[in-house]
Amino acid sequence: MKSNESAENYLETILILSKKKPVVRSVDIAEELGFKKSSVSVAMKNLREKNHITVTPEGYIYLTPSGQQIADMIYERHQFLSAWLIRLGVDPDTATSDACRIEHVISQESFEAIKKHLAPEMQ
Repeated sequence: MKSNESAENYLETILILSKKKPVVRSVDIAEELGFKKSSVSVAMKNLREKNHITVTPEGYIYLTPSGQQIADMIYERHQFLSAWLIRLGVDPDTATSDACRIEHVISQESFEAIKKHLAPEMQ
Protein backbone atom coordinates (compact mmCIF):
# COMPACT_ATOMS: atom_id res chain seq x y z
CA MET A 1 0.00 0.00 0.00
CA LYS A 2 2.77 2.43 0.90
CA SER A 3 4.53 2.11 -2.45
CA ASN A 4 1.21 2.49 -4.23
CA GLU A 5 0.49 5.67 -2.24
CA SER A 6 3.95 6.98 -3.06
CA ALA A 7 3.50 6.24 -6.77
CA GLU A 8 0.09 7.94 -6.72
CA ASN A 9 1.60 11.02 -5.08
CA TYR A 10 4.35 11.22 -7.70
CA LEU A 11 1.86 10.83 -10.56
CA GLU A 12 -0.41 13.49 -9.06
CA THR A 13 2.58 15.82 -8.67
CA ILE A 14 3.57 15.29 -12.31
CA LEU A 15 -0.01 16.14 -13.33
CA ILE A 16 -0.09 19.30 -11.21
CA LEU A 17 3.33 20.44 -12.45
CA SER A 18 2.34 19.77 -16.07
CA LYS A 19 -0.53 22.24 -15.62
CA LYS A 20 1.95 24.93 -14.48
CA LYS A 21 5.02 24.22 -16.61
CA PRO A 22 5.63 23.48 -20.28
CA VAL A 23 7.76 20.43 -19.31
CA VAL A 24 8.29 18.48 -16.09
CA ARG A 25 11.71 17.25 -14.99
CA SER A 26 12.89 15.25 -11.96
CA VAL A 27 14.35 18.40 -10.42
CA ASP A 28 10.91 20.06 -10.61
CA ILE A 29 9.32 17.13 -8.80
CA ALA A 30 12.07 17.14 -6.16
CA GLU A 31 11.56 20.87 -5.55
CA GLU A 32 7.77 20.54 -5.40
CA LEU A 33 7.83 17.68 -2.90
CA GLY A 34 10.92 18.71 -0.97
CA PHE A 35 12.68 15.42 -1.76
CA LYS A 36 16.25 14.70 -2.81
CA LYS A 37 16.73 14.37 -6.54
CA SER A 38 18.18 10.88 -6.01
CA SER A 39 14.95 9.72 -4.33
CA VAL A 40 12.89 11.14 -7.18
CA SER A 41 15.15 9.42 -9.73
CA VAL A 42 14.51 6.03 -8.11
CA ALA A 43 10.75 6.70 -8.09
CA MET A 44 10.80 7.79 -11.76
CA LYS A 45 12.63 4.57 -12.67
CA ASN A 46 9.91 2.55 -10.92
CA LEU A 47 7.12 4.52 -12.61
CA ARG A 48 8.83 4.08 -15.98
CA GLU A 49 9.13 0.32 -15.41
CA LYS A 50 5.40 0.18 -14.63
CA ASN A 51 4.71 2.16 -17.84
CA HIS A 52 3.09 5.06 -15.96
CA ILE A 53 5.53 7.63 -17.36
CA THR A 54 7.88 8.15 -20.25
CA VAL A 55 11.11 10.13 -20.01
CA THR A 56 12.64 11.77 -23.06
CA PRO A 57 16.41 11.86 -23.66
CA GLU A 58 16.28 15.50 -22.44
CA GLY A 59 14.79 14.33 -19.13
CA TYR A 60 11.23 15.54 -19.75
CA ILE A 61 8.65 13.43 -17.95
CA TYR A 62 5.24 12.66 -19.43
CA LEU A 63 2.36 10.61 -18.09
CA THR A 64 1.34 7.58 -20.14
CA PRO A 65 -2.41 6.82 -20.48
CA SER A 66 -2.28 4.58 -17.38
CA GLY A 67 -0.30 7.18 -15.43
CA GLN A 68 -2.71 9.90 -16.53
CA GLN A 69 -5.69 7.82 -15.40
CA ILE A 70 -4.23 7.28 -11.92
CA ALA A 71 -3.14 10.93 -11.60
CA ASP A 72 -6.58 12.19 -12.68
CA MET A 73 -8.32 9.89 -10.18
CA ILE A 74 -6.12 10.97 -7.25
CA TYR A 75 -6.30 14.66 -8.21
CA GLU A 76 -10.12 14.55 -8.43
CA ARG A 77 -10.35 12.88 -5.03
CA HIS A 78 -7.94 15.40 -3.53
CA GLN A 79 -9.80 18.41 -4.90
CA PHE A 80 -13.24 17.09 -3.94
CA LEU A 81 -12.33 15.90 -0.45
CA SER A 82 -10.40 19.08 0.36
CA ALA A 83 -13.30 21.27 -0.73
CA TRP A 84 -15.80 19.14 1.21
CA LEU A 85 -13.77 19.26 4.44
CA ILE A 86 -13.30 23.02 4.10
CA ARG A 87 -17.08 23.43 3.62
CA LEU A 88 -17.55 21.46 6.85
CA GLY A 89 -15.43 24.08 8.63
CA VAL A 90 -12.11 22.26 8.73
CA ASP A 91 -9.07 24.53 8.57
CA PRO A 92 -7.84 24.57 4.93
CA ASP A 93 -4.35 23.28 5.81
CA THR A 94 -5.81 20.42 7.84
CA ALA A 95 -8.42 19.70 5.16
CA THR A 96 -5.74 19.48 2.47
CA SER A 97 -3.52 17.27 4.61
CA ASP A 98 -6.39 14.94 5.55
CA ALA A 99 -7.64 14.77 1.96
CA CYS A 100 -4.13 13.74 0.87
CA ARG A 101 -4.28 10.74 3.19
CA ILE A 102 -7.93 9.80 2.51
CA GLU A 103 -7.55 9.96 -1.29
CA HIS A 104 -5.30 6.90 -1.28
CA VAL A 105 -7.35 4.59 0.92
CA ILE A 106 -10.96 5.29 0.00
CA SER A 107 -12.51 2.80 -2.42
CA GLN A 108 -13.85 3.99 -5.76
CA GLU A 109 -17.31 2.80 -4.69
CA SER A 110 -17.28 4.86 -1.49
CA PHE A 111 -15.87 7.92 -3.22
CA GLU A 112 -18.56 7.78 -5.93
CA ALA A 113 -21.28 7.39 -3.27
CA ILE A 114 -19.99 10.43 -1.37
CA LYS A 115 -19.77 12.45 -4.60
CA LYS A 116 -23.31 11.45 -5.58
CA HIS A 117 -24.67 12.30 -2.15
CA LEU A 118 -22.89 15.67 -1.95
CA ALA A 119 -23.13 16.70 -5.61
CA PRO A 120 -25.99 19.22 -5.15
CA GLU A 121 -24.34 21.03 -2.24
CA MET A 122 -20.85 21.02 -3.80
CA GLN A 123 -21.98 22.92 -6.91
